[in-house]
Amino acid sequence: MKLLISLLSALVLSQSVLAEPQAKPAQPGLKQAYASHFLIGTALSQGQIEGQDQAALAAREVVQQHFNALTAENVMKWEELQPAEGQFNFGPADALLRLAKQNNASLIGHTLMWHQQTPAWVFTGPDGKPASKALVLQRLTSHINQVMGRYKGQVKGWDVLNEALNEDGTLRDSPWRQILGDDYIATVYQLAHAADPAAELYYNDYNMNNPEKRQGAIRIVQQLQKAGIPISGIGMQGHYGLDYPDLQQVEDSIVAFAATGVQVMITELDITVLPRVDDKAIGADISLNQQLQQQFNPYSQGLPAEVAKLQQERFSGLFRIFLRHSDKISRVTLWGVNDQQSWRNDWPMRGRTDYALLFDRQNQPKAVVNALLQLAAEATR
Repeated sequence: MKLLISLLSALVLSQSVLAEPQAKPAQPGLKQAYASHFLIGTALSQGQIEGQDQAALAAREVVQQHFNALTAENVMKWEELQPAEGQFNFGPADALLRLAKQNNASLIGHTLMWHQQTPAWVFTGPDGKPASKALVLQRLTSHINQVMGRYKGQVKGWDVLNEALNEDGTLRDSPWRQILGDDYIATVYQLAHAADPAAELYYNDYNMNNPEKRQGAIRIVQQLQKAGIPISGIGMQGHYGLDYPDLQQVEDSIVAFAATGVQVMITELDITVLPRVDDKAIGADISLNQQLQQQFNPYSQGLPAEVAKLQQERFSGLFRIFLRHSDKISRVTLWGVNDQQSWRNDWPMRGRTDYALLFDRQNQPKAVVNALLQLAAEATR
């Protein structure tokens, strides 16, 4: 009798187990899918880094599942780290480092030298007049030593110099160049290498598909190499649209940059679905700030399916190129986690509603994520 009861109990238990709904397997992450090709990165806002609210925490869950390289959207720029001379604010950057370690992700430092988001005091002397070359060089050296020294051995690589070229490939006449002279580029890379000899050192810029700008970046690399100054890679900012740039030009730049012997990274990738305001609004010149006009904000109530499909095709076209040249590309970084965060909502007109990233405003994956996972699976076979 006891044996019969035991058998009946086992049968009931097995049936109840079978009747339980099976949990759906978690969607594979982009970082796993592309692990044999290149890192998949994203940029985080301060709110996301610090987990300031439920939306930020939800974004961090997306990061944990899909991204293995993290960049600070803003908190590692000069005006955030050292807003006043000698007064450093490392709290948010430290939090990002902790988050990177928790997620076993590489940390990318962004950025040491840029003509934007650098406090005015850097270029101003004690008398209120333009600072001398010696004073600016002293401040630059101190900043790099303090920042890179704090994170030495913990940051995979740094965007040492950001957006130093005009569209024709000539050097931008930035305050850095005006005060330090044309050799300022060699100077900043020497300082960065001395501060952390093991860190990778990058040059980062937008519209790098442009043949003239491409040649300007190649000149920077070759001049540094000729002088024996380390440079590890070129970051091609991917602030693209549905109809620009020409994908062949993107591919040509990847090949040309790799031919110099440095690694290539696709950085700051996003694809706006909004109509182009004018020809200047291609790239990432953040000084552009135009008044909102509704004809340039057609999707404030939602994105039509046919437009979402076009964006998916555009992302897929780019990733096919990236996979084709995965031997040259070390990282592809999206500029933001979700559409709500994207800077494209406010550039070059504040208040627009854009859909430029892979995850929607509720941190849900768009159909394009599955498309990219499929591309990776096909390339890995």
